Amino acid sequence: MGLDAIGFSQPTPIQEAAIPLILQERDLIACAQTGTGKTAAFVLPVIHRILNQKNEHKIKALVLVPTRELAMQIDQNIQGLAYFAPVSSIAVFGGGDGQVFEVQKKALLQGCEVVIATPGRLISLLASFKLDFSQLDTLILDEADRMLDMGFNEDIMKISSYLPKQRQNLMFSATMPPKIRKLANQLLSNPAEINLAVSKPAEGVTQLFFPIEEMDKLKLLDHLLKSNHYPSMIIFASTKDKVKVLDRTIQRIGLKAKAFHSDLSQEERDSAMLAFRNKQLPALIGTDIISRGIDVEGISLVVNFDVPPDPEDYIHRIGRTARAETTGTAITFVNPADVLKFIRIEKMLDQRMEMQEIPAEVGVTPDLKLDEIRLSGKRSFRHQPNGQGQHSSGNKRRPFRKGNAQKNK
Repeated sequence: MGLDAIGFSQPTPIQEAAIPLILQERDLIACAQTGTGKTAAFVLPVIHRILNQKNEHKIKALVLVPTRELAMQIDQNIQGLAYFAPVSSIAVFGGGDGQVFEVQKKALLQGCEVVIATPGRLISLLASFKLDFSQLDTLILDEADRMLDMGFNEDIMKISSYLPKQRQNLMFSATMPPKIRKLANQLLSNPAEINLAVSKPAEGVTQLFFPIEEMDKLKLLDHLLKSNHYPSMIIFASTKDKVKVLDRTIQRIGLKAKAFHSDLSQEERDSAMLAFRNKQLPALIGTDIISRGIDVEGISLVVNFDVPPDPEDYIHRIGRTARAETTGTAITFVNPADVLKFIRIEKMLDQRMEMQEIPAEVGVTPDLKLDEIRLSGKRSFRHQPNGQGQHSSGNKRRPFRKGNAQKNK
């Protein structure tokens, strides 16, 4: 009934591959890009297992995640999928006030079936009082690569020491670097493996870039937002200080937007995310803190005001749009200092992005000497298909207009 209520009818590839293995009680390591339905892939089997057990109101599953936003998102998904079932969950994360802590503590002590927690907060709770994990049979690591990037490896291992040795372990990651393999070897037993479209953007994303001098970026952003209609967008910058500058600039041009960064209180962040999710706020401006774990439908535009430092960060940023078989546009501003970072992204994608000329009223399009740098890398690239479905043999140079971008279906 819960699946019918939320319109769930067709499994995604990761769900189709993972759910049977999880139901067979296999340990699993799954690598799939963001926005592919990973959450339901582990939530549905967990709910199924709980419903087939005695209703003892004990912790049966623990989901570890890197951020509070992802914890809250998974908790909301569980509430939706288990709306008609006697399965309870609680999101456990830091940054809230004393009342939030008391709610989390009460839920954990009185009993709930699924706990979704950030490692740091769970470690703090374990140090404060004893949690009953005796009935736990499933440990899930979601966005495992991100947790390791944030330095949670020791916390994860410490938390696992509190859990029953006999349990199912599920690990989901967008990338599969050696450190993920090492963690899997420590936690998982003879795991099944799933690799689906690793490190590739969704097919519905139109990827464009503008060669631009740093001093012209704000003018170009102003021009794009005034000359095109995007009902929902995220603008990424490299630092929270730049996010604050962009916030002030965008407010001046009349766009309703909110900055999203670590200096905000949890209440301010929750309020901004709720307004964005409910389409009351058309734009968020943030750092990579919102590049993962934000599942909002209908985001039509992602702007990389700065080229991300790591190609994987680019994948996660643009993964905010074109989710669940919709379409969207990703625009990246590339200044001369960021050329090598941009080339690394193209190499990882094994394709060239489509170049756009700077409008005359904004400035002059700089020559980034991309072709020379690409050739020096001795790596071939596939070109983006043109409108006729064939491959071009060089950079396209056409003005960016409203009609160029694919719109959300």
